Amino acid sequence: MQQRWPDRLWIVRHGESAGNVAWRSATEARAHVIDVASRDVDVPLSPTGDEQARSLGRWFAALPADERPNVLLVSPYARARRTAELIRDSGGLAPEAELYCVDERLREKEFGVLDRLTRYGIAERHPDQAEFRRLLGKFYYRPPGGESWCDVILRLRSALDTISLHYGGERVLVVCHQVIVLCLRYLLENMTEEEILAIDRSGEVKNCSVTTYRYDAAASRLGKMVMAGYNWTAPLERQGTAVTAEPDPKVAAR
Repeated sequence: MQQRWPDRLWIVRHGESAGNVAWRSATEARAHVIDVASRDVDVPLSPTGDEQARSLGRWFAALPADERPNVLLVSPYARARRTAELIRDSGGLAPEAELYCVDERLREKEFGVLDRLTRYGIAERHPDQAEFRRLLGKFYYRPPGGESWCDVILRLRSALDTISLHYGGERVLVVCHQVIVLCLRYLLENMTEEEILAIDRSGEVKNCSVTTYRYDAAASRLGKMVMAGYNWTAPLERQGTAVTAEPDPKVAAR
């Protein structure tokens, strides 16, 4: 039977962005709005984020050539693309790697009318939405013009189908965003709503952290991806690179 899944799947959150830094400043000041001048899709990495991505790239580069990623899939957002490019330029991909695919299904969760608002701003400007989210829960709540976690999961089911169909036996690196990392875990591990929200409550997905899955043919009748590590930042720590875990500017509605 032909293998349906990659041999290895790494899921990486982008490096620290200018939006992450702006979120921290806004939260400390109890401001209503996060001060980011560009569209969210265009928010760049911070200097720390650049170095995080290079450090992770050097860690991948130190692996044997036949253990490095040979397929790279990335969100279209600038901070994710820059992270992926720095990993690649630092030697983090296998020599035969030819595929660099920007996939819009890996984009950040969309927050509609709550975009760039802190929790203080949501409570002040959209108290009805804050109450609706409290009643419905973050997994199912969809802000006007935005997405629920379920909406994100729906598009990620399609992305995983593509990975399963086209990259069986390959070594795939996905560079994306915090909510995407969590929702991919939900799908790959067949979780419940409460299980994934408990992981979310336990702490932020760190910038340039690595979540790893390995293919196990014996794990089920058709084989499956089995998690080998979550939110791992040792590649940064070993090189003395700062580890950060700030949410994205949209995180108040996450």
